[in-house]
Amino acid sequence: MSHPNDPTPPLFGDFHPISLEVLNAKAAMLERLDNKYVVRENVLRAALAELAQHFDVLEIGGKRAFTYETCYFDDDGLHSYYDHHQGRRRRCKVRVRKYTDAQLCFVEVKLKDKRGITVKKRLDYTVDKYGTLDEQACAHIDRSYRNLYGEPFRHRLQPVIEMRYQRVTLVAREGGERMTIDGKLLFSKGERSLSTRPDVFIVETKSANGNGIADKILRALHQHPTSRCSKYCVGMAALEAVARHNKFLPALRKLEVVPERPCAPDRFSRLPFAPLLQAGLH
Repeated sequence: MSHPNDPTPPLFGDFHPISLEVLNAKAAMLERLDNKYVVRENVLRAALAELAQHFDVLEIGGKRAFTYETCYFDDDGLHSYYDHHQGRRRRCKVRVRKYTDAQLCFVEVKLKDKRGITVKKRLDYTVDKYGTLDEQACAHIDRSYRNLYGEPFRHRLQPVIEMRYQRVTLVAREGGERMTIDGKLLFSKGERSLSTRPDVFIVETKSANGNGIADKILRALHQHPTSRCSKYCVGMAALEAVARHNKFLPALRKLEVVPERPCAPDRFSRLPFAPLLQAGLH
């Protein structure tokens, strides 16, 4: 990830490759406990030296770092954002994610169950629908919500922010644990955009109990999970698209994207969406 055209060798060259098929068979982890860490490159390098003894790296067509594009959806009241900000146990995030290199696309609904475990429900989608939600997507969102919470999803969604980043995925050789390493984040909303520093990474560990091998390795390097490090919420706050963001300040500070000034309470409702998207809710 040190250079956009050749990101792999400096950081991930010592890992054994694993194919997407094998990764999915070993560690789909659609129900998991997540921890997120914001780390600098020097810390990441130290961690990777140990991680390479326990994890393999996803490799497709000789590549190990892949570009992701994600469009997040919310309603006029930004319930998804503020439910997270207020720490509500019942919350729902909706996004359309495009795997740029593979030209794959999915509608993803992320929910929290009573145990605090993240439940992700995914629907295959066509790339040309990126940035929109059609009837099938809306039905998938409602079905996922009803199945977990026992009531319909009542919010009318529209696209609110887009982001792009590079991701490397590691999977443990034993135990089904997985982790992702995201760098070069670019947040876009309307005419505004903001990038993170090239030596800053968001590392997310995904395990059955939230205390896997990767967590232990990072703890040994005096790294601790960064609370409320949702890329959606951090991006909305950093681009000054929300009225309140104090609960996300620890993550904003670590990423060095603290907004310069507070937003007007209703400013988010008047911001146009990024021109990269073609349409809103269908």
